[in-house]
Parts: sequence; C-alpha cells; structure tokens
Amino acid sequence: MLDRVATLWPEIILFATVMVLMLTGTSADKDFRRAGSWIAGLGLLFAFIFAVRMPEPETLMPGLAGFMRPAACVLGLLLLLGLGNVDARLEAEVDGGRRFDPLDATQGEQLCFFLLSLIGLMLCTTASDLIWLFLALEMTSLPTYIMVARSRAKTAAQESAVKYFFLGAAAAAIFLYGFAMLYGAAGSLHLLDIRAALEAQAAAGGIGSLAILGLSLAVVGVSFKIAAVPMHFYTADVYEGAAAPVTAFLAFVPKAAGFVVLMLLLGTTLHLGEGGQAWPEAIRVLLWVLAALTMTIGNALAMWQNRIKRVLAYSSIAHSGYMLVGLVAAMETAGSASRSPATNGFAAVLFYVVVYGITNLGAFLVLACLERRGEEIDTFEDLEGLWRRHGPYAAIFALCTLSLMGLPPLIGFFAKLFLFTSAIRAGEYLLAVIAGLNSAAAAWYYLRLAGAGWVRRPGAAASEIACVPAFARRFAAGVSAATTILLLALAARLITAGDQAVRLRAAPPAAQHHAAAPDAHAVDARR
Repeated sequence: MLDRVATLWPEIILFATVMVLMLTGTSADKDFRRAGSWIAGLGLLFAFIFAVRMPEPETLMPGLAGFMRPAACVLGLLLLLGLGNVDARLEAEVDGGRRFDPLDATQGEQLCFFLLSLIGLMLCTTASDLIWLFLALEMTSLPTYIMVARSRAKTAAQESAVKYFFLGAAAAAIFLYGFAMLYGAAGSLHLLDIRAALEAQAAAGGIGSLAILGLSLAVVGVSFKIAAVPMHFYTADVYEGAAAPVTAFLAFVPKAAGFVVLMLLLGTTLHLGEGGQAWPEAIRVLLWVLAALTMTIGNALAMWQNRIKRVLAYSSIAHSGYMLVGLVAAMETAGSASRSPATNGFAAVLFYVVVYGITNLGAFLVLACLERRGEEIDTFEDLEGLWRRHGPYAAIFALCTLSLMGLPPLIGFFAKLFLFTSAIRAGEYLLAVIAGLNSAAAAWYYLRLAGAGWVRRPGAAASEIACVPAFARRFAAGVSAATTILLLALAARLITAGDQAVRLRAAPPAAQHHAAAPDAHAVDARR
C-alpha cells in the first residue's frame, strides 16, 4: 500500500493545495484571497516536477501516468492563467467600502474545483481496478458541474449546469452497470486480472456475452465524457452557457480522462505483442459506428451554427470522432509484431489529445480576452475586422482554428495524419475515407472562423470590442499560440513517448490467479 502511495505524490501535492485554497479563499485579508491563483500555480508546478520523476505504477499501462500527468499539469497552468479573477467585481466593491462576506466569495471555490478535476484526470492514469477508475472519472466530472454553474452570473450558466449534471448522472449509471457486468464476467476488479481472465476465455472458445455487453455499456457511458454521439446533446448548451475559460477546461480535461479510461478498458481485451488474442468483434463494430457517427454529425451540426462557441462545441464532438478512429486502429493492429509509433492508434490518440487541448485552449482564450459591453464576444459579427483593432488576437485565433482544421504545416495536420495513417495501416480504409471527408468538410466552418477577423469588414459592433483587463489571460493566449508552433519540433518525440506510454504490462497467468474468471458460457447460463 505504501508503495502505491509513493507513486501519487503529484496528486497529494495538488490535494494539499486544495486544502490551502479552501482557507485562503474565504479569508478576510484580501492579500490572502488574491494569492489564490499564485498558490494554485505553485501547486501545479511542484506537481509537474514530481510527475516527471515518479516511478511507474503497477497498472495495465504503467507508462500512461508518465505521459499524461505532466501534460495535465502544463495544460493546467495555462488553463489557470486563463481563469482570471472570478471575484473581480466583488473585490472592487470591497475596495470601495463594502463589508466582505465569505459566502459571496467564489474565487477560492473555483480554484479548488479546478484542481480537484485535474486530480481526477491524473488519478485515471494510475487506476489499477474498476473501482479506482470509476471514482477517478467521477472526480474529474463532478467539480465541472459546479464550475459551469458558478462561472457566470447568468441563468444560462445555471441552466446548462443542470443539463450537464443530469446527463452526467445518467452516463455514470450506464458505465457503472457495465463495470458490474465486467466484474461478473471476469471475477475480479483488477484490470490486469480482468485481462488475464478474458484471454483465458478467448483461448477456451471465445469471450462470453456478459463481458462483451459489460464492456459495450462501459464504452457508451464513457462516451458522455468525450461528447461522442449519441451522448453529445449537452455539449453545445454547456459550452455556450459557461464562461470561455471554463469551456476550454471542459474541452480538454473530461475528454482526456474519457479517452484514458477507454484505452484502459479496451486494453483488457487485447494483447499488444506476438500471438495476441483477437479482440471482440462486437466492440470493434461499436467503436467503428461511434467514430463514424460522431465526426459526421459533429461536423454537420457545426456548419449550421451562427455562434462561435456552438461552432467550437460541435467541432469538439467531431474531434472526439477522429480520436475514436485511433482506438479502432489500435484494436486492429493489437497483435502486430511490426507495430511502429506512427501506426499505433493509442499513441496517436494521446498525441492528438495534447495537440487538441493546446490549440483549442488558444481559441477559447481569445474569446475570453475580448468583450463587448462587459460580455464575452460570441458572434461572427464580433470578429469582423478584428485585425484592425486587435491584430494579435486575430492572429492567435486564426492560427489555432486553422490548426484545429488540420491545415498543413500546422501541428493539427500532423496530429490528424498520425490518426489517419494508423487507420490505413490497420486496414480500416473506409473509416479513413470517412475521416478524411469529414476533415475536408470541416474546413468550411474553420475557414469561416479564421477569416472572420481578417476578410470581413468591421461592422457597427466592432468598435465596441475591448480587451479585458487581465494580463494573465492574454499571456496564456500568447503562450498557447507559441506552444502550437513549438509542438512542430516536438511532434516526433511526443508520438514516441505516447507509444511507450500505452504498452501493456504482462498479465498474470489466469490459471495461477485466485480471481480467474469462471467459464463465460456457464456464467451466462446461470444468469
């Protein structure tokens, strides 16, 4: 047990930071309150230092934590800079003579929920059993419901938070029921033992229907976290209702956690190496259909939108579909002995998650840096002629949206290239064609977004656009754009690191383990 705790120092540091923020956020001393962002930043910095030095945990994919935890800390720092001061209006009133009431302060709460959700993502990468996986995934999601509700003083934020919560509760029930079925089929909660039991079943004549049904339900339930069809209905309303920095957080953290969970679950059904067992065809078909529907419906709906956030929301759905292509490709090449980083679908997904998180963050931070009459900009008219008055923001927004489109030679192009190449090498030609056509169709609304600030003449609303007085937010937008360019030089290293991160630990022989699963067909008959 102590050995396991020794691998969790990044999460322990962030949790200690949360405890400190709970105290400083309600302090009567304004200097303590305003130090909250600095405290959270130091916590993330120390967590990053420990994350790159931690030994590998004894999990199904031991290298996954070493890849995702540092990435989560880096993205967390940029997201933290983008959050800004939620209590800016309250602090101004207190400076004007108003008596401070701790019940009115929300900055400390927002930072606490922000860090708790990041902790949940990091814990997903260290999960070794289904209980840990479920709790970590819920720890990622639960704080986001409150972050959405408290991000803006508008009823739209509360309404979107309620939709988000109830759909999230339904999704949790679905994948938890799938976990229960998977436990019943394998006889163990530990992922390594489940994998060993399923391999024994496959060798004995095929994986039982209970395990396949349980895994299918788990995949559908986790689809809510990644906003995949048909669990995508909340996305546009939540993205539009929440503040832009919180929307950027939602676009990365729950999605990254969802794909980490999917890779761990799917890893129990395959053997990456020579002589591996074929994985269940039913799950492959399910993922194939989810990928095709998600990217097609996401792009189709994005074309009909007239609000920037809704366009980016539906594009987020489409990007989940692209990443699901990588999961399908990984399943097809699971038993290939000639596997290379460029053809490993899981590694391509990890790389794509990081690239998408950074470029999407840059686009949303531009929206957060600009306002019209005290409100965030959210229409194409607000972007018209942006280059004339706010040229750097127009450049950052165009760079990030074109990278999301996959325009060469930007990093988004190489991220898609890795995914589509892995599908072609896996023999999924039709899915690769569907992904390519969708990526080409998405160019219509991405070019519309990128060109709005450069091609269109400024309208009446353009003169009312002003920059928010938040240097940290502007700095984060600039760093996101610079990182998008820097990733071009680091692409090969990141994809190789991702390939190392998704290698499976050898499972214990099912016959030697006390929790080896009973015969799958016998289990189904008893039920």
